[in-house]
Amino acid sequence: AATSQAMVFQRPHMLRTSVLRFVALGLWLQGVPWREAHTQAMHALVRVGLEDMAERSARTLSGGQQQRLALARAWALQPNFVLLDEPTSSLDPHAKREVESLIAEFTGAAASRMTLIWASHNLGQVKRLASRVLYLQGGRIVADLPVDDFFNAAELSKRSPAAHAFVQGELS
Repeated sequence: AATSQAMVFQRPHMLRTSVLRFVALGLWLQGVPWREAHTQAMHALVRVGLEDMAERSARTLSGGQQQRLALARAWALQPNFVLLDEPTSSLDPHAKREVESLIAEFTGAAASRMTLIWASHNLGQVKRLASRVLYLQGGRIVADLPVDDFFNAAELSKRSPAAHAFVQGELS
């Protein structure tokens, strides 16, 4: 049974269990029988390149590996929406590229019904990975544009002067 959403935090909380059980537990809580949950969890670990660490404690993984594990758990649930809270902000450049690659893979799959919604202050990342940008200021949406329009200075300055000022580095 598919869940409607999953959440990946900036610093995911790791349970005191193995990498494999960390993913399987999410599936089991959704009603998947334990053996099948293990099989699906291993498939998710393969998808993010962590299959060799299946028996390691989730808490011993590096920050980038923990973020990939959190993505594996979210992906295994096959949700309609995955909410990501600055998923790469605390990662080194190599880990950041790995996580970005997975995000692009998840959204780019032809059969994907998964929509990723993430908070980011990294404009380069937004430009590379997003298809649509919602720019919030003071808790309100002040721009809602396709990514190409958001990064087109002439278009953005017409549609949202506040968002244009932010992109130009005039607002923080």
